[in-house]
Amino acid sequence: MLLSLSRVFSREGLHGLDERSSLSRKLVALPDLAAVLCYPRPEAREVEARMQELASIGVDALDLTGTHQIGHARVLGKGCVGIVTKALMHDKPVALKIRRVDADRQDMNHEADMLRLANSVDVGPRLLAQSKNFLAMELINGLPLNRWITALPGTGCKKRVRRVVGGLLDDCHRLDGISLDHGELSEAPKNVLVDENGAPRIVDFESASDRRRPGNVTAIAQYLLIGGGPARRVRAILGWRRKASLIHALREYKHSPDDQAFQRVRLVAGL
Repeated sequence: MLLSLSRVFSREGLHGLDERSSLSRKLVALPDLAAVLCYPRPEAREVEARMQELASIGVDALDLTGTHQIGHARVLGKGCVGIVTKALMHDKPVALKIRRVDADRQDMNHEADMLRLANSVDVGPRLLAQSKNFLAMELINGLPLNRWITALPGTGCKKRVRRVVGGLLDDCHRLDGISLDHGELSEAPKNVLVDENGAPRIVDFESASDRRRPGNVTAIAQYLLIGGGPARRVRAILGWRRKASLIHALREYKHSPDDQAFQRVRLVAGL
């Protein structure tokens, strides 16, 4: 469902107090827009302010499609801090993160700063624009990591798995190198997408920090190679049985996370 913000504005006018007061009546006809922009408590005044805020960063429309549902609308994701939906920005598709009205933070500045830092080493979706309540980012079309692993055929996919595991370890090492800890890579299914080209992409930097000791390589290795569930399937596809050696290499890397220690991790992981 594509909702053009300019059409809502043009039909309502929004130029004077009397016209603005009618927005609440308009939102009765557009409850999906209100529910997504101001989840979980939409109010006409706040919806209007957020629509104007979106216009200020060049967002033209919301594309309410995806796998998560809010009322009758669908979105790409729903978390404790924000809602992620598809949008059009200067007529180009983007991912839009919308701050929930009940979020535990007053703005999106911290996440924007952390994503901008990750972008400096070519990690994460590209940050395109930000405002108090919104982040506009590169839209990554792909599957969550756990679904990608589950969908793998039983044979003939070792090269693809190596590419994803190696790519994620490389990205995590780059984050470690700038002292940026993602903070949620132990829950990689929610924070890693495998795009249409088979490349892994780390997303969602709302819990990231550059003030704590980074543990990105350790976290993703635990999820992909050492733990249970998805790791068992990855190990089976790769024919890999060196958990004890990898744990030792990770301990050395944690003590001294330099390139030499990281290459030892990659070597033990069979990459």
